[in-house]
Amino acid sequence: MPTGGGKSLCYQLPALMLEGTALVISPLISLMKDQVDTLRQMGMDAAFINSTLSVAELRNIIYEAERGKYKLLYVAPERLESEGFTEMLKNIKISMIAVDEAHCVSQWGHDFRTSYLKIKEIRHMTGQNPVVSAFTATATAQVKEDIINLIELKNHFELITGFDRENLKFEVIRINKKFPFVLKYVEENKGKPGIIYCITRKITDEVCARLIAAGHKAVKYHAGLNDRERASNQDDFLYDNADVMVATNAFGMGIDKSNIRYVIHYNMPKNIESYYQEAGRAGRDGESSDCILLFSPSDIVMNNFLIESSFNFSSKSKEYEKLRDMTNYCNTDKCLRKFLISYFDEKYEKEYCGNCSSCLSTVEKNDITLEAQKILSCIYRMGERFGSNSVIDVLKGSSNQKIKAMKFHELTTYGLMKEYDKDTLKEIISVLVSEGFLSVSGGKYPVLKITQSGNMVLRGKCSVEIKKVFAKSKSAAETLPFEKDLFDILKSLRKEIADKLKVPPFVVFSDASLKDMCIKYPLTDEEFLNVSGVGDVKAERYGKEFIRAITDYTKKNNIDVQSVKNAEHKNNIETKSVGNHRASTKKSLKEDTYITTYNLYKQGKSVKEIAAERSLTENTVENHLAHCAETGYEINFSEFIKAEHEEMIMKAIEKQGTDKLKPIKECLPDEVTYTEIKFAICKFKRRLT
Repeated sequence: MPTGGGKSLCYQLPALMLEGTALVISPLISLMKDQVDTLRQMGMDAAFINSTLSVAELRNIIYEAERGKYKLLYVAPERLESEGFTEMLKNIKISMIAVDEAHCVSQWGHDFRTSYLKIKEIRHMTGQNPVVSAFTATATAQVKEDIINLIELKNHFELITGFDRENLKFEVIRINKKFPFVLKYVEENKGKPGIIYCITRKITDEVCARLIAAGHKAVKYHAGLNDRERASNQDDFLYDNADVMVATNAFGMGIDKSNIRYVIHYNMPKNIESYYQEAGRAGRDGESSDCILLFSPSDIVMNNFLIESSFNFSSKSKEYEKLRDMTNYCNTDKCLRKFLISYFDEKYEKEYCGNCSSCLSTVEKNDITLEAQKILSCIYRMGERFGSNSVIDVLKGSSNQKIKAMKFHELTTYGLMKEYDKDTLKEIISVLVSEGFLSVSGGKYPVLKITQSGNMVLRGKCSVEIKKVFAKSKSAAETLPFEKDLFDILKSLRKEIADKLKVPPFVVFSDASLKDMCIKYPLTDEEFLNVSGVGDVKAERYGKEFIRAITDYTKKNNIDVQSVKNAEHKNNIETKSVGNHRASTKKSLKEDTYITTYNLYKQGKSVKEIAAERSLTENTVENHLAHCAETGYEINFSEFIKAEHEEMIMKAIEKQGTDKLKPIKECLPDEVTYTEIKFAICKFKRRLT
């Protein structure tokens, strides 16, 4: 299931329904607190145990866990190796074990953790035989088999939802001078949260410092910072105090910030699994987001060096294989989305996605075979013992002492390309490396060597082309218009509320919810419930303040809200005052959509089925049916109102009236839903007539 595709919900919902505590094993220490905060905001009992807790906090959580307080308990995999922790588990009724980021189980995975191998022991040790589920966004067929075998999943049910996320635009940009591009992009997207991933701590520090110097609110994150600084910088980013997070891959595995609008990879990652997971942190709210990879062949050299420097000798061949796949992704002129999805053994039916740099650009190819032969010949004559700078010096006819001392000035290739500037020669060598005609040895001083393919070029049996990419004009995606000024007001309100609650702003409402408010202008409790991402709990907690802000905005700007309320058809949304003709057209269309919903209901379809078929929210479908019930259509009220609640709801309606839902809700127990109240009001009104 892709990043942001709802993996957490797949174990959180069963955890609420099962008796006992669900044990969630996750390596995402930075994410645990955010997930627990979000669950608590929604009224659920949850806790986490990891190294960030004090001794007193840990003792209190263990005490409450043994009393059965929590429905979900998040733990890091390393905790499974603690004898004290495993003994504690014997005192807790474990309803299920959920393994998050399950690819860490496999040695073929890109983030292998030996602690995960303890999971099967924990399962047997508790003596409770709980349900075990495993979730990942980046499993190849080999990794999937490892997960099944190593956790000992027997008679398991397997669900693959697909890796595609249509809201993400994938781009690969071949570029040597990267920072000017990054600076321009960040300036053009000022105020939008984004992550810039760098391959080393040094590059991370440099990019962050230069962004700050240019006036941007940027913070950094890498393993070289102390715990306090890392935590502070992460909080600044999560809480919208900083727009840009510049980080190594130490940051954000599973980071639960829904409104990240872009992820830029300043350097090519070492494998596709890492890239797809990191890029997938963008657009978790479903809004359009950019995933940009800035590629230069020097990235290959750097990754080769990192692999060579690794002490994990047994996995080096696998790492080189994965690096080749990553390099192929950067070089392909085929659809990037298709490439990524195919890598994870999933079939992508289309040849072109229409939303990646390959599909949105034309490529002009220029033959540089002659130039390539000259460079390869020079490398060969120099004994394949030097790096690119020395090769360029010989080709340019440099008179430095090193060249003369090695007698390279006597070579036939000396001065052979003196008319070319150094940057052009570097670019051609970079192409030869990235296309596999040259390899770069690891070590402190990289050396160029001619590959078998390079020998084919030297012998005239293979040609070399350099690609120039020209962007096509992209037709703008159809999106609902929304008031940008109102959106900024609601963002400020969200930030204010979040700061008071000490939670990240996206925990209050996602950007997608705020945009929906700017489209629908909800002015009542009932209308607010119809906003995407708003349920009973959030409506109860935050509805009044947001409704007040929206009401003030519409009055101040003389907006005719009636013309845009409850709009279901994209092409019929109006955001400013409209004439009587348009308003009446809107009304007739609205009546049509109510009847369409009602006819599906009469065919025996459930609210959920109707919502899926019509691409509406379930709240909207319920509103349609409530409207039909109120105007005399036949509705089975018992489907929407629990028998044991009806009498008390009716008494509350008699006391509070039918104008607003919230006063009625406040008179009733928490288990009574707004849906029940809506249909009870319809039934009440029908009795009066």
